[in-house]
Amino acid sequence: MVFRFQKSRFLPIGFLFAVLLLECKPPANSSLLPLLFLGESKCSESRVPSCLKTTEIASGFNAPLFVGAPNGDTSRLFVVEQGGKIRLIKNGALLSTPFLDIGSEGTDLIDYSGERGLLGLAFHPSYSSNGRFWVDYTRKSDGAIVLAEYSRSAGDQDQADPSPVKEVFNISKPFANHNGGMIAFGPDGFLYIATGDGGGAGDPNGNAQNVESSLGKILRIDVDSYPTPAPGNRPATGSENPHIWDWGLRNPWRFSFDRSSGDLYIADVGQNLYEELNIETSGQGLKNYGWKITEAKHCFSPSVGCSVTGITLPQLEYSHFSGKAITGGYVYRGTNLPDYAGRYFYGDFINQRVWSLIWDGTKIDNIIEHTQEMGFHSPLPSFGEDANGEVYIVDYNGRVLRIDAQ
Repeated sequence: MVFRFQKSRFLPIGFLFAVLLLECKPPANSSLLPLLFLGESKCSESRVPSCLKTTEIASGFNAPLFVGAPNGDTSRLFVVEQGGKIRLIKNGALLSTPFLDIGSEGTDLIDYSGERGLLGLAFHPSYSSNGRFWVDYTRKSDGAIVLAEYSRSAGDQDQADPSPVKEVFNISKPFANHNGGMIAFGPDGFLYIATGDGGGAGDPNGNAQNVESSLGKILRIDVDSYPTPAPGNRPATGSENPHIWDWGLRNPWRFSFDRSSGDLYIADVGQNLYEELNIETSGQGLKNYGWKITEAKHCFSPSVGCSVTGITLPQLEYSHFSGKAITGGYVYRGTNLPDYAGRYFYGDFINQRVWSLIWDGTKIDNIIEHTQEMGFHSPLPSFGEDANGEVYIVDYNGRVLRIDAQ
């Protein structure tokens, strides 16, 4: 993933060709995105699903990375800033006092540089009654990945207690990049944590395929009994990590659960050539997604003749002609956009694009690009979902936008 534009990735390619994509979408059943969308193609008013726009909800954030809300709280949105603040939008207004500040102006725990910072936020399913939540960040002292539990203030629902309840775990890393950072509770009540492979081009330490390592994984824990392994994790023997749900991932920057089906959508940022999306049937983890043996559906190490035995290949890939850093989003389950029920929104941070697709349980269908119709042209580090299932876009330049119908 790329933050503060400090990683050696290519900036979006300029207008080289005129490409006409009928009604902003490639052919049905395509799992490989088109090369480039460069024309100012307009969305047809008769298109089904309907044309989209973005509505600014709040602005003035400093490097926002995530937006979300606790179950049942329809009045609040919580915005994660990379530097260590969690800002609160309440009833449509951005509050001046942060909900929590663990950055340089607060408790000063965060290493904020490049891809490091405050990266993830997850609320307990019963947050309304117990006030428990978790954050994922990179530690100032050594850059380690930290998962920590915090609690809402007993006297003010718009404030958190600045002192952590506890540090759940920390993971040492060999390099500054590829930290993952997404955390979310699954429909099974367990907390899922995405970790990158530890950084360095090509996973030089082989962490993603190493089941003794916590890096390059989706981890899964019971927040009430950790470090006792959650039931159903990958069986571990000896020094193997007992908290692994999935492995073989490079930098699964954003994942989400479909709140209807429980399916898990994992967007994994690629190396040199391809981005990928893995879609996992609810409760059917224990998957090896291939990195660094494969990059998406292609051999990486070795570059030819690799064995894919035991590897689960992605449902979607796209080449670096289309984008260079996939941003995973959400399956739409709100009520404002009935045409989009069941469609998964996702994007690309570097090439600043937005798409949606349908996953019918066996194949990808009906990919639509929404970039031009939305008029969105900014780095996109995250999507978000509110308590009603409406979907939001985080603009790294400082805004939170809701996806609405034109």
